[in-house]
Amino acid sequence: MVFVTGGSGLIGSFLIEALLEQGHAVKACYRNQVPALRSAAQVQWLEGDILDPAFLRNALAGVHYVFHCAGLVSYAPQDRELLKQVNVEGTANIVDACLEQQDIKLCHVSSIAAVGRPKNARVLTEESKWDAAAEHAAYASSKYLGELEVWRGVAEGLNAVIVNPSVVLGPADWNRSSTQLFKYVYNQNAFYTVGSANFVDVRDVVAAMLQLTFSDISGERFILNAGQMTYKEFFAQAAACLRRKAPSVRVPPWLAEAVWRLEHARSWLTGSRPLITKDTARVSAKSHLFSNEKVRKATGIAFRPLSETITWSCGQLLENISGDKVPQGLPD
Repeated sequence: MVFVTGGSGLIGSFLIEALLEQGHAVKACYRNQVPALRSAAQVQWLEGDILDPAFLRNALAGVHYVFHCAGLVSYAPQDRELLKQVNVEGTANIVDACLEQQDIKLCHVSSIAAVGRPKNARVLTEESKWDAAAEHAAYASSKYLGELEVWRGVAEGLNAVIVNPSVVLGPADWNRSSTQLFKYVYNQNAFYTVGSANFVDVRDVVAAMLQLTFSDISGERFILNAGQMTYKEFFAQAAACLRRKAPSVRVPPWLAEAVWRLEHARSWLTGSRPLITKDTARVSAKSHLFSNEKVRKATGIAFRPLSETITWSCGQLLENISGDKVPQGLPD
């Protein structure tokens, strides 16, 4: 029996479908409503919250594998406390519940945001040290502290692996996390930043998670990354697939710094959420490359080219639109 958190998210939804295809019995939790997955009827859905230790203890009865995909991705200052609750306390609850059971293996979905960024390091690996004295985004800190909870569990005897995906691409809700990048292009926004990002196909993330979890590997973390691409190039490729006009106005770092300060003031005065924050402005200007060598050696996985992933994602999203299944938040 397998238990999945975050089944309504991009990774969780593709993971559940893959687990069912492999013949696994799957339990998954939900809070508001059962996710509209193709194979939702084959899943044992449990209504509950990862912040509820009693719920998790009951949910893990008879379970041998746990995939912890639930997490909050946000760079808004208003979500600082919620990030701590979901990404740190929620993970601690998962770890504690796993430790109370016997013969459970945990696969924890972290993020490359939790990987250290030593000065002057161009290529980052699983061994890149986290500098606690440096300035970090609240999201990054919450994912790093969530990992520490898993390492605590490992020290107490928990069988676990950690995956650190880069920006995960795939067709999903256009209002959530990384899929908003496609919505940004579809809505024909004009601006792009000077930095680059690391991307990975959701199908490759799921494939790596399955191989690592159903193996003898334990007490290890693995970066999942297909490659690096500038935002300008990503937007251009996505726009071509979506048949939209690509962003064409370059935003230099000094202007991004000015904009986030203005947005912070507007947000404080109006009580609304900022469109750009200090963290998003600075993250979007960076150009670190994350190595995937460790996971390739451990699993033999060959990551899909980013151009293939972008084309597939856009194609699936366009099919939804043409089929009158317009992704949430988009114009008809």
